[in-house]
Amino acid sequence: MRTPATGRGRLLLVLALAATVTAFTATVPLLRDWFDLRVYYGTVHTWLHHGGRIYDYQVPGTTYGFTYPPFAAVSMAPMAYVGLGTAIVAALVLNLAALALVLRILAGPGWRRYGWFGWALVACGLALFEPLRDTFSFGQVNLLLLALVLGDGWLLSTGRGRWAGAGIGLAAAVKLTPALFIGLLLLARRWKAAAVATAVALGATGLAALVVPDASRFYWTRALWDTTRVGRLDYVSNQSLQGVLARLGETGRPLWATVVLLVLCLWAVRARRAVVAGDWTAAFALTGLTACLVSPITWVHHLVWLLPSFAVLIRAGHARIAGALYAVMCTSVVWLWFHDASGIDGFLGSNTYAWITLGLLLWLPIGQARGSRAPLDRNATTTAPAPSTPAATIAAVSAQPGPSSATTPAATGLAAGPGLGLARNASSDPTGSTCPAAANPQSSSSRASSYTVKPPPA
Repeated sequence: MRTPATGRGRLLLVLALAATVTAFTATVPLLRDWFDLRVYYGTVHTWLHHGGRIYDYQVPGTTYGFTYPPFAAVSMAPMAYVGLGTAIVAALVLNLAALALVLRILAGPGWRRYGWFGWALVACGLALFEPLRDTFSFGQVNLLLLALVLGDGWLLSTGRGRWAGAGIGLAAAVKLTPALFIGLLLLARRWKAAAVATAVALGATGLAALVVPDASRFYWTRALWDTTRVGRLDYVSNQSLQGVLARLGETGRPLWATVVLLVLCLWAVRARRAVVAGDWTAAFALTGLTACLVSPITWVHHLVWLLPSFAVLIRAGHARIAGALYAVMCTSVVWLWFHDASGIDGFLGSNTYAWITLGLLLWLPIGQARGSRAPLDRNATTTAPAPSTPAATIAAVSAQPGPSSATTPAATGLAAGPGLGLARNASSDPTGSTCPAAANPQSSSSRASSYTVKPPPA
């Protein structure tokens, strides 16, 4: 399939694709009504205007409250002084800016050569990616954290490492999962960057302890260790190793800890090889994959950390594999087992995203592909050629002859994949913690509630 040769034809194609994607996202996937942002907003509003305690707040009519470290609440405090609508707009703008930065870093120095047409097709493909859809619809912070972490990777790989580590430290102070990237800095023997990251994380945590000492004491001594505050481990949205085991009815910590230790050992070996090869993109991608696997709870929207992996696959010449995996993660396929994850099909299907994450950790290419250098390589002077991808819209761009073939967005590491339009009955409940656990965790027919209750008005 060839793309239109004229600017007008390309504009019409982009408009048609955008209309199709808009219709899909407005009618098929569940929209989350900025639920998580409402949790953040209600928490800081109640804390600053009504003297409430951060970890006591719950969205009216639900059991959901604030689960992040205290510094996250402190950093979100400005939301208490604006209306909810303003907070939603600000979250959308920040997430769009963070996504643009992530794409810029993953595309490498030659990002301009893809042109408006290539980037427009990438935007259409990204709108179908379930973790991104949920991140925007929930009002989540995952993209902001990913941008902070990849920003440090860019600083390190381009020799601008004076302040490298600050982004990782801030991300780790907001959510604990990015702290694994400090381990990557230690594996890479970037002692200064590791020290900066640790100092920033501890400094931010200490600042929060000064501002909200009681909340800090409660979080680090009690809330951190209570996973029931976040949601049910066996809920289908939990695509971590703990979630896989919980859906099998295995909730014992010794087994989970053993599996986590094995995965961490595998990560350490592979990440070290990537660092030695100068492949910072792969090193950061492997660390993001591992963080998703070892975290006790990894909701589907947390899987935006897989985006660097698609960049690595396409750069290494595996665009078809990247396109196929990306397409699967656009389908919301795991929700087919929302009510019943029993049996072989339930074990395989309900954990589809976890299998993709584990497979990428095991087989993600490391090193320079086809004589090109990684986009984050310190000594990069050229940009890897952009291979084609099988996803329908992007493949059309790569098939365009002549100079226009350079507009393919493949080097961004993103391949568009069509959603299957599954009409599922899964709830907009982000964690399912309000569902009573079934006697057999593999076969819960209890349906999570859908929440539209708004937090206290500003």
